[in-house]
Amino acid sequence: MKRAVTLPALVCLLAVTAAAPASPGAGARPERHHAGSLLDAVPKKGILKVCTTGDYAPFTELDPAAETYRGVDIEMARDLAKSLDAEPRFTATTWADLTEDVAARRCDIGVGGVSITLPRARRVYFSEPTREDGKTPIVRCADKDRFGAGTLKDVDKAGVRVVVNPGGTNEQFARANIRHATIGLHPENTTIFQEIIDGRADVMMTDASETLYQSKIHPELCALHPDRPFTFSEKAYAMPRGDEEFKEYVDQFVHLAKHDGTYAEYEDAWMS
Repeated sequence: MKRAVTLPALVCLLAVTAAAPASPGAGARPERHHAGSLLDAVPKKGILKVCTTGDYAPFTELDPAAETYRGVDIEMARDLAKSLDAEPRFTATTWADLTEDVAARRCDIGVGGVSITLPRARRVYFSEPTREDGKTPIVRCADKDRFGAGTLKDVDKAGVRVVVNPGGTNEQFARANIRHATIGLHPENTTIFQEIIDGRADVMMTDASETLYQSKIHPELCALHPDRPFTFSEKAYAMPRGDEEFKEYVDQFVHLAKHDGTYAEYEDAWMS
C-alpha cells in the first residue's frame, strides 16, 4: 500500500523536474544582455559620443578653421559609428580629463592615441589594442650628436631642457625618469614641437609613433631610435566600465579593422 502511494508521487516529481528550465551552470551560457548597453542605446539615438583631445596627430587633430577633427582614430571612430547606424559626435577633452569624461559617461568612447595604463584601467575599459608604442626622444637634427645613443643617461644631463605636455603619460614618464635635466611644461600639444625647433627646448620624449609623424612634417627634427623605445605601451579606445556588450562589440570592430587592412590604411596615410 505504501509503494502504491509513493510511485505516483515520484512520477509527478520527475515530470515537474523535467519541465523546469535548466540552471545556468548546467551547460547553458548565462544571458548577460541588459537594457542599458550602449550597443542598444547608440543605434537607437543615432549618435555615438566620442571624446578626443584633438591635439595628438597622427591620431587626432582639430582643424580650427573647419572645426572638424581628423586623424587615424577619428576615421576609426567614424567607421565605428557607421557600423552602429549612428553619426559620431566629437567632444573636446584634455589628457587630464579624458579618463574621467569616459568614466562619468559624458561620452561613449574616448579615442586619439590613448595609451593603456593601469591607473586608467581602474577607471575605464580598454578595447583590444590598435598598436604597440613606447616613449622615445625627438630632438633637433642639428643636435643629434649631442645625445649620443639617445639613452636616458644621454638625455638626463644638466643643461638639457626637456619639454612635456601636462596631464598625460609624457609628463608622467619625464617626472619618473628625469633627475638632472630641466623639465618644462608647454600646455599646447599642437605647438610643443615648435619649442624644440625654435630652440626654447632641446628634447621631448613621447610615443614613437608621434616622433615618426613629427619628423616627417618637420624635417629639422629627428626621432632617436623609434624602433627601440624606452618603454612598452599599447594604444586602444577607452569605454565606460560595466558595459560588457559594448566592449565586446568594440573589441571585435578593432580586431577586424586590424586584420582587413582598414587600420593600416588610415595609419599609412599619415605616417608613410
